[in-house]
Amino acid sequence: MENTVGRRTLAKITLRLIPFMFVLYIVAFLDRVNVGFAALQMNEDLGFSDTVYGIGAGIFFIGYFVFEIPSNLIMEKVGARVWIARIMITWGVISSAMFLVGGETSFYVLRFLLGVAEAGFFPGMILYLTYWFPARERARRVALFMTAIPISGVFGSPLSGALLTLDGFAGLAGWQIMFLAEGIPAVLLGLVVLRFLPNGPDEAGWLQPEERAWLRGALEQENRIKSEHGEYTTRQALTNGKVWLLSAIYFGVVTSVYGVSLWLPLIIEDLSGFGTFAVGLLGAIPYLAGAVGMVLFARHSDATGERRWHVAVAAFIATVGLVLTGATASPIVEMAALTLAALGIYSTLATFWSLPTAFLSGTAAAAGIALINSVGNLGGFVGPYVVGALSDATGSFYAGLLLLAVLVLVAGLLALTVRHERRLEEVEDVIPPITGAPSG
Repeated sequence: MENTVGRRTLAKITLRLIPFMFVLYIVAFLDRVNVGFAALQMNEDLGFSDTVYGIGAGIFFIGYFVFEIPSNLIMEKVGARVWIARIMITWGVISSAMFLVGGETSFYVLRFLLGVAEAGFFPGMILYLTYWFPARERARRVALFMTAIPISGVFGSPLSGALLTLDGFAGLAGWQIMFLAEGIPAVLLGLVVLRFLPNGPDEAGWLQPEERAWLRGALEQENRIKSEHGEYTTRQALTNGKVWLLSAIYFGVVTSVYGVSLWLPLIIEDLSGFGTFAVGLLGAIPYLAGAVGMVLFARHSDATGERRWHVAVAAFIATVGLVLTGATASPIVEMAALTLAALGIYSTLATFWSLPTAFLSGTAAAAGIALINSVGNLGGFVGPYVVGALSDATGSFYAGLLLLAVLVLVAGLLALTVRHERRLEEVEDVIPPITGAPSG
């Protein structure tokens, strides 16, 4: 980008917002999937079968699905600061309350309520990024934000494993201590959001007037281009065939994301025979590969302006990794295959979200992004459930992983059929020049 003000503005916004949003999402994702580590002790303590655990792990996404679109529409009305803070505080309280689980019913109820509380957080963040970054620059920023998913595993896996070793402290089981400890940061960060997070550029006192003017002009021009090609109402966004196609693609990807992540500790324990802390350390490896893959794929996608093949190739890599997992008796090969699968799965995510934001804006974007995310996240129920049910039926995780491989393969093939709106990727056509800009 040749414009000095533009470069400075985007660098300032990135430095100010992305690290904070990154931390928020680390806490969100950790509280969502730490039940996988709890299962190392909780399932035995409470007599849960793989099927019961799979239902409980996945039922989170039913509550998430039901309240996703209303939550995002409310955020568009009341502003990001208040609504994101509300989401974080309520989910932190419920996540900590998971230490009270005493049987199947309480397990299902609290996981469902956790999904209700967190509904709208992720699509709200994606919508929020459209307030700050033009389309050409968005995939990289989304990738930096979304690397919180695998990074939460890099740090959260050893942390969760270590907390489980405190079994018996203060009369609590290790999994109870883990839930209590990992829910509190969400509440504290929710209070920080109320003070720190601006609703949009107009509230960003740390931007200079010419920087706000540049950003406003860039985004207004981008929205005009969208309008010239037909602006969507909320109803049109919710009934648009392309939105539903993207929802189907995201369903296949998310089914694999949570089918793997919510079972990863138990899969690693099964193939290695190690204790909880060692399982936590090994569990960080696939997530680290996923983080690297996300950044590299998104950076290359932004550099080339190409989106569909980046999503598809990452999905095909995930397919290969899932098929190879369990196809051999070697724990080392299985771990390498899991790592390859994670690299592929997570690399699809950031580039994927550049597709809907290229043709949706305003309230239609709030509704469309929420619909894609909510339908896609039904895969968060399907993935853990089918892996658990097939494990009980076959005595092995492999059948479930093969089904995940089929779904992510189909997602990759569908991605190649999406018509990408590339006109917004042409920076010079979208971003107006700023004359007489001060230096520095």
